[in-house]
Amino acid sequence: QVQLVESGGGLVQAGGSLRLSCAASGSMLSFTAMGWYRAASGNLRELVADITSGDRTRYANSVKGRFTISRDNAKNTAFLQMNSLKLEDTAMYYCRADRVGLTYWGQGTQVTVSS
Repeated sequence: QVQLVESGGGLVQAGGSLRLSCAASGSMLSFTAMGWYRAASGNLRELVADITSGDRTRYANSVKGRFTISRDNAKNTAFLQMNSLKLEDTAMYYCRADRVGLTYWGQGTQVTVSS
């Protein structure tokens, strides 16, 4: 059973930066893709960014140019570098990993951006 554990969330002022980490309990080499999603209070979960096993990335339009997703297979960890944070980035951020026919989610880490 794969476990994903997110960390790195917290309270930050607008314009600041945070780096989220997603540690996988097993090897990430079998994951076809990993991604970060977020859910603001009362809203559905939405894609922030994802990265395939071939390192292709895609981003939500709202975060392009500010966020960067990456993965370190040797450390079984994926990252989300978030710069120039805005109030509207406030949300619970979740890590997701996909294998053929299977999807795994972490428990989430809260990011709160203050003015």
